[in-house]
Formats: sequence, C-alpha cells, structure tokens
Amino acid sequence: MQDPATPKTPGDRPAIRLGTRASRLAVAQSQDIADRLAKASGRPVELVTVTSEGDTNRASLASLGGTGVFASALREALLAHEVDVLVHSLKDLPTAPYPGLTIGAVPKRADARDVLVARNGATVETLPEGATVGTGSPRRAAQLRADRPDLDVVDIRGNIDTRLARVEDDLDAIVLAAAGLGRIGRLDAATELLDLGFWPSAPGQGALAVEIRADEDDRNLLAALRKIEHAPTRLTVTAEREVLAKLEAGCSAPIGATAVIDAEMLLVSATVYSPDGSEYRTASHAAMLDGSAQDRLDEALSVAGRVADELLEHGAAELADLPATSGPGTDEPDTGHTAGPGLASPAE
Repeated sequence: MQDPATPKTPGDRPAIRLGTRASRLAVAQSQDIADRLAKASGRPVELVTVTSEGDTNRASLASLGGTGVFASALREALLAHEVDVLVHSLKDLPTAPYPGLTIGAVPKRADARDVLVARNGATVETLPEGATVGTGSPRRAAQLRADRPDLDVVDIRGNIDTRLARVEDDLDAIVLAAAGLGRIGRLDAATELLDLGFWPSAPGQGALAVEIRADEDDRNLLAALRKIEHAPTRLTVTAEREVLAKLEAGCSAPIGATAVIDAEMLLVSATVYSPDGSEYRTASHAAMLDGSAQDRLDEALSVAGRVADELLEHGAAELADLPATSGPGTDEPDTGHTAGPGLASPAE
C-alpha cells in the first residue's frame, strides 16, 4: 500500500523523462519545454543528460556529417526507452524520417534570424577590411563571402559561451542564431540582427521539435504535447525543410530558407549558395491556405516543391554540389514525409 504522504502524479503516472544534451543552450531550451509540459500534463518533468559524438568530437560539423550528429545519441536513448521525449533545435534535425520516431509537437517559433556579434559594436558593413569572422555554418560562411569577399571567414566549434569569448580574443566577429542567444539571455551581445531578406537562415531555425516514439500510448503525455503545439510554426518549418529535402541537401548545406504566413497566404523563399559565396540562386513561390489542417500542410509541401524545382532548374545542385537530381517532371512519388519525421502530419 502506498504511503498516503507520498505525492501522486495524475493516475499515479511517473515523471516524464526529457532527454537533452548537456550544453547550456540545450539545457535552457529543454528546461523551457519541460516547464511547459509539466504545466500541460500536471506531472513532473525531469531532464536526463545524453552525450553525443558532436559534444566530444571537436572536428568540423561538415566533416562529422552535419549538425545531425547531435541528434543520434539522443534518438537511440529514446528508442531504448531511457527517456520519454527529446527536444531538438529543429534546424539540426536531418530531414529524412527516423524509424520509430515522430515529432510530437512544434512549439511557437522564436526569432529565426542570425546575428552578428562583433568588436566595437560593428555591423557586417562596418567590419574593417580583412576582419576575421568565425562561424561553423557553411551557409553563413557563403553569405558572408557573398556580401564581403574581403573578410577572412574561419570555421569554429564550441558552445555559445566559448564562441562569444573568442570575440575580443582572436576573432573580430562571429555569427550565431538569435534564438540561441535569446534562450540563454545573451541577446544583448548581438551588434546586428541580420535581415531574413538578404540573410535567409537555416530551414527550421528558431524552432524547437519535441520528438517522441511513434508508438507512444501515454495519453496524458500526448494531450500535453497537443497543448504546446503551434500550428503556424509547424506549417512554416515543414515548408522550409521540404525545400531542403527536395534538394537532397543536409543540415550543413549552404542553403537558406524562409517561410511566412501573412493573411492566410504562405510565402516560401529559398537561396542556394556556392561555398565561396560568388554565386547564388533564389526562388520564391506563394499559395493561399484554406481547408483542413492536412489540406494546409499539403499546400505547404506543394509550394516548397515548386521552390525546389525552380532552384534545380537554375543549376542549384551543381552550384552547391548537391546530389539532387529530381526536378520538374520527376516520376518519383511524393511520400509526404520528406520534411522529416512527423512534420508532414498535422497534430492529432
């Protein structure tokens, strides 16, 4: 018989175990989701730290296979029932479906822009000639070189605090995601917010994905996930990631994509860069959104497909050395899941 003094969770359910990396940013965003899930479910949520290869291997992200390297160990822990949910930066998730897993919720997106953090309050335009700028992103490197060919753009790794410390040390500036700085309370370090029009960010940047097992049957947990879901965010990030998937490009490819909803119109734009920034291709398409949630998601996938097809028509695959061979008139069926695990399905 249970001690009456022992606190009970609803239906005597155990605490929800949320898997997270140990970095300051990962813990901050995981704790935010943990707090929301605890409120929505009425159950305690505990963080469980999981170490990935990306946390221990200091090689460049590109050489490790892109930012998806951070997700693999977390996903293995989820499939092994060591944790119940995961929180990912959506821009870091590969677009290919992951067997046995699905995205249970996509909360409201934070700022999708990149920021410059520079000495003496400099902007990209006012950085001195030959300034050294650090980034671990091939896309950001290509964008910097496109705008300022004179800059010395160098590859860097490390958590946000490590990168910030290098400004005033051996770097003149770094480029980071606004959302990441905001989540750890350091957005005041930014010296310039980069406009999405000229500096489109990574597909899904600023959004979080709460991943669960596809066969999850905890109704309390599933109901809590529905409460933190933000349908417009799922719609826009699905479109952005579908462009990436149709181009058969990885998370670290030099591709920026932006999707916005304005007065029930979805606008999707994407840009593919050559690694040295000397050339780029841009495409944009729009569509009105109506009908059911599934109808709206289907339209988002269609618009994204048209954007990708136009980019391929204009040589984007050769420009950025992408493996994509599909394009207008392809005979390959659309599986409806290329945008990633669960992203192409509306929340139930």
